[in-house]
Amino acid sequence: MRSDLIFGALAHVSNRYQLCQLASKATRKLHKPNTRLQDTTNDVLVRFHVSSPLAKASVSQGSAPVQQRRAA
Repeated sequence: MRSDLIFGALAHVSNRYQLCQLASKATRKLHKPNTRLQDTTNDVLVRFHVSSPLAKASVSQGSAPVQQRRAA
């Protein structure tokens, strides 16, 4: 259930507002066409449960390549 994923992600992020902001940004970056947005959101929350999104956000800002989007 998604509530279990949210409570698991709150182990690394104590502020619920910040968790919502980080999850929405990550979902937009990781979402692939022809997949359900709900599945991408669940995947992001699982990743946040496994590792801290705050630690990786500061490190990967400058080194991540920019992905190009294609027009549909």
